[in-house]
Amino acid sequence: MSVLPVPSILDDVKEKGLRKATYEAIDSTVERITAGMNIQDIREALRGEKPSRRPNPRLTPHADSFWLHMRPSYFHTSVTGLYPTFRMGWLSTFFFAFEIITGLFLMVFYTPSPDVAYDNMQTILGNVPMGQLMRDMHRLGAEAMVTFVMLHMLRTFVTGSYKKPRQFTWFTGVVLLLFTLFLSFSGYLLPWDQLAFWAVTIGTSMAEAAPPEVVGTNVNLLLRGSPDIGAGGLLRFYLLHVFALPLLTAIFLGVHYYKVVLHGHSLPPRLEEVGKDTAKRVPVDQRTYFIPDIMSMELAWIGAVTFIVVFLCVWFFHAPLENHADPQVTPLHTTAPWYFLWLQGLLKLGDKVLMGIIVPTIIFGLMFVFPYLDVTPSRRYAHRRFMLSVAAFTVLGWTVLTYMGTPYYAVETSADVEIAQELIPQEGVGPVRAVPFEEWAANLTVLDDETETLWLQDIDRLKNTGADVNYDADPNNDIDYDAAIAPYSLAIYEDRIVFRADESTAIAWDDLDKEFAEEYPELYHVIDEFHHELYDTYAEDLENAVGYLSISLKQDNLVRVYLLMTWDGLDDQGRFGRQLNGKPVYINAESEWHEH
Repeated sequence: MSVLPVPSILDDVKEKGLRKATYEAIDSTVERITAGMNIQDIREALRGEKPSRRPNPRLTPHADSFWLHMRPSYFHTSVTGLYPTFRMGWLSTFFFAFEIITGLFLMVFYTPSPDVAYDNMQTILGNVPMGQLMRDMHRLGAEAMVTFVMLHMLRTFVTGSYKKPRQFTWFTGVVLLLFTLFLSFSGYLLPWDQLAFWAVTIGTSMAEAAPPEVVGTNVNLLLRGSPDIGAGGLLRFYLLHVFALPLLTAIFLGVHYYKVVLHGHSLPPRLEEVGKDTAKRVPVDQRTYFIPDIMSMELAWIGAVTFIVVFLCVWFFHAPLENHADPQVTPLHTTAPWYFLWLQGLLKLGDKVLMGIIVPTIIFGLMFVFPYLDVTPSRRYAHRRFMLSVAAFTVLGWTVLTYMGTPYYAVETSADVEIAQELIPQEGVGPVRAVPFEEWAANLTVLDDETETLWLQDIDRLKNTGADVNYDADPNNDIDYDAAIAPYSLAIYEDRIVFRADESTAIAWDDLDKEFAEEYPELYHVIDEFHHELYDTYAEDLENAVGYLSISLKQDNLVRVYLLMTWDGLDDQGRFGRQLNGKPVYINAESEWHEH
C-alpha cells in the first residue's frame, strides 16, 4: 500500500468500492475533527439516543479536544436550569468572545492617533457597511459584559459558592472582575470624543492620588504618557484594550474554567450536605451530559442572545459619539463611566487619597481574601442570614455611592445653566435636538425679514447692552428683555404658551396636550419639559421666570432654535433686575438625532 494519501484512497476504492471508501474517509475526517465522534455518534447525539459505542465517544472530546477540555463532560441536572447560576458566568464568557469578534472588525478601520481617531469613528459610522451596527454591538456588549460579571460575583456570594474548595476560583473571579472593568475603561478613550476624553481624564486622575506623591505622579504619567492625555495616552490605552488586557483575561478565564471543571459546579444550597462538597459525586441518574444536551442548549442561547443584541442595536441602542475631544473645554457634569461612579461618589465624601485609593484598595483586598476568612461550612440560606445581609447592604451602598457620583448630588450650578444643560446638553442628544427638523420648521417664530434683529444676531450683545447700563445714574434704566424677545418667540408661561407675543394665539396649559401633542409630539415634549424645569424643579431659584423658544430658518435645510429664559434675580455685579440667559442649537434636515 502506498504511503501517499491519494494512491491509498484509490486502493480503498478498488477494495471497498467508491461509496464505502468515500464514506469511511469522510467518517474518519469527522472523527479527527471532533476528537473522537464519528458520523454515527453525532447522529445518535442529535436524535437524543444513547451512544451505541463503548467507551462513550461523547466523553472523548473533553479529554482530547482543545476547545472542550475546559468544559465538564457532564453536569448535575440540578444546575442545568436557570437557577442557581442564572447563566451569569456563561453570559460573561459569551460577551468576552462577542467583544473580541466585533472588536476585530472595528480594528480594521481604526488608527490610535488623536489626528485621525475621531475621523475613523465617523468613517465607521457613515461609510463602512454595517459599521454603526458593529460599533453599537461592541459598546452594548461591553456594557453587558461588565453587568453580567458583576451579577455573577453577586450570585456566587449569595449562594455561598466561594466556600471551600472553591476559594481560588473566587480569587480568579475577582481578578476577572478587575480586568473586565479596566477592559471597558481602556476602550472608553478610543473614540476620542469629549465624553471619552474627560471620563478617562477623571478616571486616571484618581491614580495621581496614590501615595507617596512620587508614585502617584509616575503612575499617572505611565497611564497618560504625559501630564495630559494625548497621543501617548491614546496609544497606551489602545494597546491595553486590544492586546494586554484581553490576553490576561483569556489566561485567567482559562484558570477559572479549569477550577470549575476540577471542583464541579456548586449545587443549589438546599441540595448540599452541610460541610461536604457533593458537587463532584454526581449519581448516574442525575447526570446531564454536555454532548448533546448542554451544547445544544448553549447554541440556542448563543442564537437568542445574539438576536437580542442585534435587535436592540437596530431599534433602540446607539453608541454615542460626541464632539471631538477638546482639552480646553470641559463639558458640564463630566462623570466617569457608570461602573466607576461609586468611586466618584466616594471622592465627594472626603480626602482624595483616602476615598480614591485607600478605601477601594481595602474593598478589593477584602474581596480577594474573603473566602479564606469565611470558614463556616454551610451554604444554606437559613444558616447565612448575616452574609445575606452583608450582600444586601453592599448592593445598597454601591447604589447610593453610584448616585452620589452623578451630577445630581453635591454639584452646585445655577438653575438657568442646569435647565439649558438638561434640554440642550453639551454632550449627548437631549430633548431639543431630538425634535425632527419638520416639527421645528412647521412652528417658525422668526420670519425671513426679521433675522437681523439685535438679539437674534447674538444673545450676548443684548445681555451686554443691559450690563452697560449706568445703574448708578438711573437705577430704573433697565433693558426689557421680555419685550425684546417675545415678538420673535414661543413664550412659555406657567399657565399658557403664546406665539410671537400675540395673545390671540395663546393656548392654555391644560389644553396644550390636546391641541399640540398629537401633531408635534417631540416639540410638545420639549415644551412640557421646559415648563416643568421652570415652574416645578427650579421655581424657587428663578422668580417670575418666562421661557422662550425662538425658531428661525437659517437655510432651507437648517433651523436655529434659541432656548431663552428671563427671571428676576441678581446679576454678576450683585444688582437686582431682570436676568437673561440662553443657548442656541442648529437642527439640520438630514439630522438623525431624533432617531437616537
